[in-house]
Order: sequence, then C-alpha cells, then structure tokens
Amino acid sequence: MILVDTQTVIWLAAEPEKVSRRAVDAIGEARKLDGIAISGKTLWELAMAHSKNRIQATVSLREFLEETERTFNVLPINAAIAERSVQFKKNFPADPADRIIAATAIVYGLSLVTSDALIRRSGEVECIW
Repeated sequence: MILVDTQTVIWLAAEPEKVSRRAVDAIGEARKLDGIAISGKTLWELAMAHSKNRIQATVSLREFLEETERTFNVLPINAAIAERSVQFKKNFPADPADRIIAATAIVYGLSLVTSDALIRRSGEVECIW
C-alpha cells in the first residue's frame, strides 16, 4: 500500500498528465496489490478545495467525497499520527496538513506519493515522485 497526498489526488482526477511517470507506475502497482491510501486530512483538504472552486466537480461535495472514500483507503488521524506530526525537523514544511499526511505515511510504514519538493528533500519520509 502507498499513501498519496492531496495534490496527487486532485491531479489524478483532473490533470493526470501532471503526475510523474514513476508515481503513476507506483499507483498502478499498488492498485493491483494492496491498494492506495489517503489520510483523513486529505478528505478535509479536498472539501476545502471543492468549496473554493479549486476542484471542478460535476457532483455535489458529498458525492465527490464519498467517491473519494470508495476509491482510496482512508486512514484516520490517531494519537500516533498526531504525536509524529509535531516531531519533524525544522527543514520540514510547517503546513499542518503536510505534517499530518507525512506522519500518516510514517506511522503506517508507507511511501508517500507527493510532488512537494520540500517534503521530498527533508528526507524524513520515504517519497515517490
């Protein structure tokens, strides 16, 4: 299983050409094996993006989020994730969503599919891009 970040979910739905070949291959392989996960925080970020018209969906917000839940394994935020999210080094992005999503990958032992160069350069989470 791999974990995909919010931007990757958005690009997979609307602009798949923006997803790197390596990420597409990893996602395809994960689909065949044990699936693709997202953090529960990603659902919230998707709701925010939808409400601000950053996502062009032809369905209601609820339908969009329910489809996302059917497509991905949603991993809830738990105590271990919350704890890990505040333990990143200074070079890690300060954005709380980035921290929760990366902490989710670390706690579950998953690689994170992300285009975020700051997260990838931090070396704190195994990334695919």
